[in-house]
Amino acid sequence: MKTLDDLLGEGVSGRRVLVRADLNVPFDKSDPTVIADDGRIRAVLPTVVALRDAGARVIVCSHLGRPKGAPDPKYTLAPVATRMAELLGGPVAFADDTVGASAQAAVDALSDGQVLLLENLRFNAGETSKDDAERGAFADQLAAFAECYVDDAFGAVHRKHASVYDVPARLPHYAGGLVLREVDVLKRVTEDPDQPYVVVLGGSKVSDKLAVIKALLPKVDKLLVGGGMCFTFLKAQGHEVGKSLLEEEMVGTCAELLSTAGGRIVLPVDIVAATAFDASAEHSTVAASEIPADRLGLDIGPSSVALFAEAIGPARTVFWNGPMGVFELPPFAVGTRGVAEAITKIDGFSVVGGGDSAAAVRTLGLDESAFGHISTGGGASLEYLEGKSLPGLQALEESA
Repeated sequence: MKTLDDLLGEGVSGRRVLVRADLNVPFDKSDPTVIADDGRIRAVLPTVVALRDAGARVIVCSHLGRPKGAPDPKYTLAPVATRMAELLGGPVAFADDTVGASAQAAVDALSDGQVLLLENLRFNAGETSKDDAERGAFADQLAAFAECYVDDAFGAVHRKHASVYDVPARLPHYAGGLVLREVDVLKRVTEDPDQPYVVVLGGSKVSDKLAVIKALLPKVDKLLVGGGMCFTFLKAQGHEVGKSLLEEEMVGTCAELLSTAGGRIVLPVDIVAATAFDASAEHSTVAASEIPADRLGLDIGPSSVALFAEAIGPARTVFWNGPMGVFELPPFAVGTRGVAEAITKIDGFSVVGGGDSAAAVRTLGLDESAFGHISTGGGASLEYLEGKSLPGLQALEESA
């Protein structure tokens, strides 16, 4: 696939360049106008700056959240435009629609070296439509704004959406540095990882991670399971899990995985169990086999952190996806912090697999530079590791 460097080598001064970014940032629960983590904005800045400084007229587009194909103030990208301008140290124009009159006027008003952010792509039903014609019609409108296209939204390349899959078929297209870096890193942890290789998985559901577990289990030395998904595994071992998150229909699958893993799957040995899903709830550390019937597990306990750290210590490669507990609530963030700190100490290469794991690193104030790579694409990373073909990457590899 052609790269941003190829495009810059061709010359972009005065040309309109459509940049697909992943600006799907989280907002503060107490103030929905405040961005809680601007990591995804910062991740695309090198591409935007390179194009801006080379004289391009930069048109950035992205989705945010899951609006229903129509404008919804809850999901406006306006606060993102404000934060992007702060980080760039210069103005970012904002269109209050995606392909309508405001967007067209904003595109027409761009001068060389200026940056514009379009409103949320998912305010248009065509962006996510499964109907090729509807999706294509929206892609036609987006593509008409620009002379070339750069995809630097790795977090969206697993989606067959208009801005990811259809637009590059209509314009000369290039992969941004972020996409190239993500692909290189994921190849490293799938094709020839340095051993010992340890994978740490958390998050809510086994069903969300089942395919990646099956894909990675033959390649790893240890697979450590925490988060809400560990309770289905504990149930498969015959333990009661109280009111903890449980996928009853996955218990048999977990039992089969445990029986065939040869001891490579490592589960928590103690759990922080609370009376309610609340930071102020009464809680205590109990053995993983003795969770009270009236409590739910919200974090792994200190003995589990020590056990996981012992497994992580000798690793030369670590891939981590999913927190160990409800890290957003301080009493239940200890497990995630402890495991993350253990990962930073390895003599090797570590990858934080995007999503909640990346958010946890920043929320807990951990040193981002202590990790080998922090992905911007949780779902895309997992699908790549599963061996799936990702529509966005496929589109970049094909000729326009």
